[in-house]
Amino acid sequence: MGNWRKSTFSDANGGQCVETADGPGAVLLRDTKDGGRGPVLAVSPAAWLRLTTALR
Repeated sequence: MGNWRKSTFSDANGGQCVETADGPGAVLLRDTKDGGRGPVLAVSPAAWLRLTTALR
C-alpha cells in the first residue's frame, strides 16, 4: 500500500479529513479521524477520476 495523503481541503482542527493512497489497482480512501483503524474504501482509478472530475 502506498503512502496516505491528506486532502488539502481538510480543516486544521482534524475535522472533515479524508486521506487517499495508491493501492494495487485501486485508489484507497479512509477517514483520518479513525487513525488508520477504520474501514478503507477501494475504488478503481477510473471511478476516482470520474468522481474528482465531477467535483471540480
